[in-house]
Amino acid sequence: MTDSNTDIAVVSLAQPLDSIADELGRSFREYGFAVIRDHGIPQDLIDRAEALSKEFFALPAEVKKAYHIPGGGGARGYTPFGTEKAKDAKVHDLKEFWHVGRELPEGHQLSEYMADNVWPSEVEGFRETFTKLYSAFEEAGGRVLEGIALHLGLDRTFFAPTVEDGNSVMRLLRYPPLEGEEAEGAIRAAAHGDINTITLLLGAEEAGLELLTRQGDWKAVDVPEGALVINVGDMLDRLTNGKLRSTTHRVVNPRGQAAYRARYSMPFFLHFRPDYMIETLPSCIDPQAPDDHPAPISSHEFLLQRLREINLA
Repeated sequence: MTDSNTDIAVVSLAQPLDSIADELGRSFREYGFAVIRDHGIPQDLIDRAEALSKEFFALPAEVKKAYHIPGGGGARGYTPFGTEKAKDAKVHDLKEFWHVGRELPEGHQLSEYMADNVWPSEVEGFRETFTKLYSAFEEAGGRVLEGIALHLGLDRTFFAPTVEDGNSVMRLLRYPPLEGEEAEGAIRAAAHGDINTITLLLGAEEAGLELLTRQGDWKAVDVPEGALVINVGDMLDRLTNGKLRSTTHRVVNPRGQAAYRARYSMPFFLHFRPDYMIETLPSCIDPQAPDDHPAPISSHEFLLQRLREINLA
C-alpha cells in the first residue's frame, strides 16, 4: 500500500472540460475520488466561512443546542455530538455539525421536501456568507457533473435538470480535540459511503481522509492546499450501475501534534432533485446481463431509506 497520490486524479477546473473528463472518469471508476484545483470558489469566501464556522462552534453548548431541531433528522441547524453513526457502525461518530440547505421561494413545488434554514443570530454575517458559499459550491459541482457527463458519453448538460433545485446540503463540521495516547491514529469518522450524487469537500488538507481501495487497503487522500476533494455518492453509483464507484472512506486522526487539535471541514452533499427517478443509464447496462442493475427509485425515497440506516430519520 502506498500513501502517494499519483493515481487519484488531480485536475484543474480551469482546463477545458473535455480535456479532463476522462482523467476524472478514470479516477472515479478506480477510486471513487478525484481532487480539483482552480474550482472557482474564492479563497476570501472560504476564509470567511471557516472563521464563522469556528466562531459558531465556540459558542456555549446550550446556545448551540437551541438550534437543534428534534425530529428534523439533522437536515437543518445544529446536530450535537453522538447523534450520527455510520451504517453498521457500533458507535456514534465524535463530531458536531451544522447544516445549511437550499432556500426555496414560497409556494415552490419542492417545498414539502426541504425544511426552512435556521440561522444563528449570535454570529454576525453567518447567513450571508454561507448562502454565498452554498451557491459557489453548487456552481463548482455543476462543472464537475458536466465533466462526468462527457466521460459517460452524455450531453454535457445532462445533469443540469437532474440537480436543479436538488436537496443539496452544506455541512459545517467540527471534530473536537482528542486527548491521551490513543488520540494518534484514532478514528474520527467511521468508515462510510455518502448517500448523495457527488460530495465536494473543503478543508481536507489536514491529513486524515482515507479511502478503501478495491484491494481492501486504506489509502490516504493527499490534498494540495485550497483544493476540493470530490467523491462519488451512492445515487451516482446507482445511476451508473456501479461504473462510477461510491467508495467507503473514513477520517483518522493524524500522528504528532495535529492529533491533539480540533478538526474542521465543510462538505457539500450535492443531491438530485427529490422527484428525480434514479434509473440506470442505458449505456451502463451490460448487454450480456440486461437485468443486472438496480430498480428505479426516486431520489427522495432513496435518501429516506439511507437516512434511516444512519440514525438520522
